[in-house]
Amino acid sequence: MTDIHPREILITTIARLLDGVRHVAVGASSPIPAAGAMLLRALKQRAGAPPVRISILGSVEHNFFTNGSAELFDCAGQGRIDAFFLGGGQIDGHGNINLVGIGDYPASAPRWPGSFGSAYLYFVVPRVILFREEHSPRVLVETVDFTSAPGVSEPGIHRTGGPVALLTGKALFRFDKARPGFTLESLHPGHALAEVRDATGFSFDHAGQPPQTALPDRATLELLRGQVMDELAETYPEFASQMRREIHA
Repeated sequence: MTDIHPREILITTIARLLDGVRHVAVGASSPIPAAGAMLLRALKQRAGAPPVRISILGSVEHNFFTNGSAELFDCAGQGRIDAFFLGGGQIDGHGNINLVGIGDYPASAPRWPGSFGSAYLYFVVPRVILFREEHSPRVLVETVDFTSAPGVSEPGIHRTGGPVALLTGKALFRFDKARPGFTLESLHPGHALAEVRDATGFSFDHAGQPPQTALPDRATLELLRGQVMDELAETYPEFASQMRREIHA
């Protein structure tokens, strides 16, 4: 098979994590999650399965909202969004995310863009996938410096949403809200368990020999490099061009 780009593994993994959703929403600066959602839609179309609706904030072609994030929040609160993606400057072992900054608030330095609607969406979207391409101890920490959105809630708090997985450039983790904590599901090609342990600031469960993250087959790869990249270019032209250059280098 043609050499597979590391980001193509992330995109196809996202498509698998989204399998079964009816409507997935993607933030404005999320080309890899958007590509994963588009790949799932393309695979369903090819199989003649029910269509998948994708809402990408900032896109003209792939967004049916007319009132931006306000409409996204209304839709999520009504239970009409099945999946969403959240990242963070910091993510800890309980699924808490920090989008504010490093150090004690309000003297955080550096400061990041802010929490925006992350806590609300974390509570109401049933399948939240945490995504951060960088996998390092400065991102994956034992405890976040500021909680923009909590991974779990105390008993008695009504919550229909929360994290189901954490995907990074090195590995895929599943989240168990009962513990709460992460379990390593698979390692991406070229990465070892010892390396992932060293790069992760929180503890996690794992099998003695974690499996490798599944690779896309030839047909899926062709679909991703053709139709999906064409669709992605409408919203993320620079990302799509860069991916094509690196694939054909």
